Amino acid sequence: MSKILIKNARIVNENSIIEGDLLIDGEYIVEIESSISPKNVETKVIDAEGSYLIPGVIDDQVHFREPGLTRKANIETESRAAVAGGITSFIEMPNTVPQATTQELLENKFKIAAKSSYANYSFMFGGTNDNLEELLKTDPKTVAAIKLFLGSSTGNMLVDNEEVLEKIFSSTKMLIAVHCEDEATIQKNLQKQKEIYGEDIPINLHPKIRSEEACYLSSSKAIALAKKTGARLHVFHLSTAKETELFTNKIPLEEKKITAEVCIHHLWFTDDDYDKKGTLIKWNPAVKTLKDREGLWKALLDDRIDVIATDHAPHTIKEKNNVYTKAPSGGPLVQHALVAMMKKHKEGKISIEKIVEKMCHNPAKLFKIEKRGFIKVGYYADLVMIDPSSPWTVNKDNILYKCGWSPFEGTTFHSKITRTFVNGNLIYNHGKFNDKIKGQRLQFNR
Repeated sequence: MSKILIKNARIVNENSIIEGDLLIDGEYIVEIESSISPKNVETKVIDAEGSYLIPGVIDDQVHFREPGLTRKANIETESRAAVAGGITSFIEMPNTVPQATTQELLENKFKIAAKSSYANYSFMFGGTNDNLEELLKTDPKTVAAIKLFLGSSTGNMLVDNEEVLEKIFSSTKMLIAVHCEDEATIQKNLQKQKEIYGEDIPINLHPKIRSEEACYLSSSKAIALAKKTGARLHVFHLSTAKETELFTNKIPLEEKKITAEVCIHHLWFTDDDYDKKGTLIKWNPAVKTLKDREGLWKALLDDRIDVIATDHAPHTIKEKNNVYTKAPSGGPLVQHALVAMMKKHKEGKISIEKIVEKMCHNPAKLFKIEKRGFIKVGYYADLVMIDPSSPWTVNKDNILYKCGWSPFEGTTFHSKITRTFVNGNLIYNHGKFNDKIKGQRLQFNR
């Protein structure tokens, strides 16, 4: 690998923006100064005039569907889309086929990624009602976290035995990430609507079925159990204003034992969008009211919510076009997450420094990821260059997801990801990819 010198960049890091140069040597950032001269003729020079340079985004919640569900997506296609969207590291969920609920099945996913992933990667181990012994074998230095589903999104991965749940919380020192929706509440609400509408329930009733009550009941129980056992808990994809009251901003992130995340779709859409978007914006938890969206934004900006993620979960368009009870929940987001947040910046909703904090710095801190998430000498050169004044519109021709559709189709973004570096390699360059170099397995300082 030759040296790469990025000049005249607006470098965004740790709540500041500085104009300067950055030198990459091999996999690492080796120098950051106001001005750096090329060391030799072999140094590749890139002029970033007018562009922001940020750390690579770390997406802590994706579903890339491999193995077993590759008609929807796979690690190669979705990591490629992720890198085009400025995501240089991802953490993938265990609900594939087979589910990653043994150490052998988990390692099989790592082997697939080593051969095919454009981005750096890790995977979560899936907890169930009966695999505690296997769960406790998980290596905290090489595996991101334990994932528990406390709602029905994933069928038989639902952990609904309270005694088992307490044992898991009490037994592991690893971070436990949870999907929180109360199953009994959801089933009661669903049955009520089925009695009225049968299978073809209007999509705008989705947030009534997967309700505020279902979310709050489950989140509050998980948090109470974490406090009781001392477990390290991370609550995925908050969707209600009420849930944000369960979290604190009184202590630094490094000292928090209980943390929270919000996803792009819950910051972007509201229940008013169901009429236009239909099941394309059917997610679990559901997109809810304008009041909920405003509450999530408030908690994000005052640091009760720590991380922005995607919950990227593609399905085929044929699957999504089914009636309500048969249309799966989830949608593709990794290619458009960062530019969506940049649009919110342009609207005055959030600073670029805050975007970097929530999408780059905080996931690295929260999961204790080694040498990533910041622009620092000695850190891996996972970097993203953003042109803030280059409008483009999402359409079928520029969507990179294997499923071929996006909930953002027709949306015009004002910023464009022009270059993405992964471990010092220029993997994405103005629409072109380096297919020869793969990402690395994330390591954790635990």
